[in-house]
Amino acid sequence: MATTTEAEVVTVKHTNGSAKPDISPASTKSDPQPAKATVVTGKHGTGSEKTILQSVGLMEYILESSVYPREHEQLKELRDETDKHPWKKMLSPADEGSFLQLFLRVMNAKNTMEIGVYTGYSLLATALAIPDDGKIIAMDINRDCLNVGWASIEKAGVAHKIDFREGPAMDTLDVLLKDEKYHNHFDFIFVDADKDNYINYHPKLLQLVRVGGIVAYDNTLWNGTVALSEEEMVGLPKYVRHYQPFILELNKFLAADPRIDISLVSIGDGVTLCRRLV
Repeated sequence: MATTTEAEVVTVKHTNGSAKPDISPASTKSDPQPAKATVVTGKHGTGSEKTILQSVGLMEYILESSVYPREHEQLKELRDETDKHPWKKMLSPADEGSFLQLFLRVMNAKNTMEIGVYTGYSLLATALAIPDDGKIIAMDINRDCLNVGWASIEKAGVAHKIDFREGPAMDTLDVLLKDEKYHNHFDFIFVDADKDNYINYHPKLLQLVRVGGIVAYDNTLWNGTVALSEEEMVGLPKYVRHYQPFILELNKFLAADPRIDISLVSIGDGVTLCRRLV
């Protein structure tokens, strides 16, 4: 396979979310091209959509035909605000938010958790999808980034559903585990935080999510680098190289865990859905 490390960024007519470079090695005519994250950017804002799809035209079609027309006004407003933030590449893509909303509604989810909220796009998407008496325990190391999107959350009329816990997620999980009422309590848990701790969160989350409930881990395709060899990783950004082994370890672990059913969904940067069996 080709080993060049030159990054490629695709710019097209749609925009939403935040720019994340396509960091996969370029292919040659004689070698197959590894999976990679495409950046879709254009008329719907000033950010961009992360997608593992290789066809920019297909991603455009998905966004234009089914995502943007149904996106809540405050979700779009929050995206626009996040685009001004220096870490805007961390924003969840709109098609992933739409998918999670439908998934939550099909589940009739009421009690949810989110680890890692950033500016609150997926948090707002969840709050809009669960019933008025539903609750989200949301946690992040601090509230600074969430403050960017909080006005949009309040404007959407769903702030009362959110119980924000500030501090390290591992500490917050330990506090929840000390309270029996939270055991087997959550219908859905979304994890989009420190990738090196996903595997450490997992045993705690399986105690908190109900049997039949879902734990969803975000970024499990990690810009497509899960398909790259060590040689192909040379020259890629430091944070990409640092976290890739942790994602590979997690994916291997989840595939072998008999306590769950899993499906790695190739939307956004990859989302692994884990259904608790026992």
